[in-house]
This record gives sequence, C-alpha cells and structure tokens, in this order.
Amino acid sequence: MADDRTLQVRMLGDFTLCTPSARVSDGDNRSKKVWLFLAYLISRRGEAVEAGEYIDLLWAGEARSTNPANALKTILHRVRAALEPLWPNAGRELILREGTAYRWNTEIPLWLDLDEFDRLGRAGDGEGGPEERLKPCLAALELYRGDFLPRLSSHPWVKPIAESYHRSYLDLVLRTVPLLEETHRYQEAAEVCRAALALAPYEEELYRRRMEALIRLGKQREAAAVYEELSKLFMARLGAMPGEETRTVYRRALSELQDRALPVDAVLEQLREPDGPGGALFCPYDTFRSIYHLVARSLARSGGSVHLALLSVHHKDCAQALSRRSLDRAMDNLQEVIRSSLRRGDAATRCSVSQFLLLLPQASFENSQTVCDRILRAFARKYPHSPACPRSAVFPLEPN
Repeated sequence: MADDRTLQVRMLGDFTLCTPSARVSDGDNRSKKVWLFLAYLISRRGEAVEAGEYIDLLWAGEARSTNPANALKTILHRVRAALEPLWPNAGRELILREGTAYRWNTEIPLWLDLDEFDRLGRAGDGEGGPEERLKPCLAALELYRGDFLPRLSSHPWVKPIAESYHRSYLDLVLRTVPLLEETHRYQEAAEVCRAALALAPYEEELYRRRMEALIRLGKQREAAAVYEELSKLFMARLGAMPGEETRTVYRRALSELQDRALPVDAVLEQLREPDGPGGALFCPYDTFRSIYHLVARSLARSGGSVHLALLSVHHKDCAQALSRRSLDRAMDNLQEVIRSSLRRGDAATRCSVSQFLLLLPQASFENSQTVCDRILRAFARKYPHSPACPRSAVFPLEPN
C-alpha cells in the first residue's frame, strides 16, 4: 500500500497528481478554484495556512460571497472529491485541518517536478566536465514540459512564479547548448533550441544557436530556413529585423550552400530569375540592403540620379490607429499595388510592420514623387473602403 500512496506531482506544462495506478489532472472538468487551492496547498506543504489566506487567494480581484468561510468549505469539499481517484479517502488523508487552518500531509511521500527541476539545474551548474554537467541539465530540460500551471496563468499568484521558472528554463537552455556544442552533439543542440522556441518564440539567441548547430551538421539550407522563419515572425510581430550577429550566421549558411564546385551552366541556371509576377523586384530586407550598397557604390563612381521612397501606412483618421488585422490586410494590398506600379528594374522591401522602402534608379526627385503619387492613387482607387491611408516620402540616395 505504501507504494500506491507515493504521489508524483507535476506543475510544469500541466497540473497532474499520479500514483502507479491512478491519475487526476487540472484538465478534468472541475472549477479552476479547486486546482488553485490544491496547487497553493502543495506549494506551502508543511505549513498550516489559515482559511483567510485561502479566501484572499481564491477570490483575488473578485466579488466575494456573503459567507466566504462557507464558500471555502465548498471548495475544500470539491478538492477532496477530486483527489478520491488516487486511493480511497485520499482527500482527507492528504489535506489535514488544524483549527482554522489547512495543511498538506507531508508524511505521504511526494515527488514534485519543480523541486527536481531546481535540484537538477543546480547540479548542472556545478563543477565537473561538460559531460558530467550535461546529464543533469538535459534531465532538467526534459522535466520542463511547459510553463508553470498554464491553465491558471492569469492568476496573480501564479504569474510571478511562472515567469521565474520560464527565465530559469531559458537560462538552463543557454547553459546546456554550449555544453552540447563543446561535446560535438550538434543534433541535440538543434533539438534543444527547437523545443525551447516552442515556448519562447521571440528569443533570437535560440534561433542563432539552432542555425549554428545545423550548419555544423551540414544542414545549411535548413539553417537558412530557420532565419527566414525568424525574420518573418519578427517583421510581422515586432516590426524589426533580426540583429546583425544573426544575419551574419544566415549569410554563412547561404555561402556554404555554394561550396560545391558547379559547372557554368548550373551557376547560370541558379542565377536565372524564376517565372513570377512582373513589376518591381520584392526582396527580403537584407537583400535590399545589399542592392542599395551596390547602387550607392556605382553612383559614387558614375554619378546619376537614384532616389529612395518610403511608403508608410496610417489610419485615415490621424487620431486613430489601425487594428493589426486591418494593417496586415492593407500592407498585403499595398504590396501588390507597388509591384504592379513599378518597373522591373526597381526594387522594394518591407522594412517595418507598416512601411515599404522603394529603390528607384535613374529617376529624378520629381519623377520619383510622381511614381509615389501614382501608387497612392491606385491604392485609393482599388480599395476605396479601406481605413488605411498610405503616405510617401522621397529622398536621394547618398553615394558611398
């Protein structure tokens, strides 16, 4: 019977209590207050917590019952009922009452993933060689199946604890990956980064580490795809491009793709522009910047007239802001108008969440302004009911 009463409790990724023969989970159809009470009770195990503290916890920010003590007794009854599948009378054996307080029964053996995650993290930060430190680090990462109590994540008590463990998890990932690289375990390094990005999709260093591991594995094309995914995400959500260090790794992946000796006809075939829509060349910001540098160098040598145009999308009513959905739709529509309005020799890129940058070679200031006016009129004519109003600014390209 003793073995059947050893509890395994997980709070990272979900909230489950298991014995070798039974399991209860916060995914079961019960009130969130039931699981909040239980999580708090376990986190304060060994302490007798007064009923008033539970009332403050469970009804934080909510209108309270006219009889909060009775409402708490109802929650306690439901908590004990939720624990009954573990073994007969489990609810009363696990939750002890001491006067006006309640305490978790610490005499029943308990394994808690939070405690084990902390212990393994400390072990991985200790002395020893890379292999010796990797073992506890990898075991800790395997325990972190998601953030702390995700179904209760909006509660004021849960939030700071969840944030603390999330930071600890990312710190552990960024300690573990260099150890994997040091021991040439690049596939594992890439997988650790991939798993972490599912929980922290805006951590740029994780993308860069994953790209570097893939390059080491000879998977340059996959590494380049990781960067392209990152740049789309950052542009769509943050309105910014990845940093220079990450772009350097991306360029390395692209350059190593061409390391094989190729016959001339294969090189020419790779350079040939694929069939697609006519008009301006739309390209990623990094590519546009390289084109800009080339044109600026050429301008310094030969002179001529080249202008840049910046098209920005705003709400028609300057006092309002576009919703994200309206902005994204307007940017997609404006991109097609730009593509069809410019010549094949012009280049364009999306340089922020609400802006396009155009490169207009061999165009005077007046001609460039005319081009922009034509684009704005075409957008207004094609999308008369759009709440968006693009605006333009033209300025000369400065020779290098």
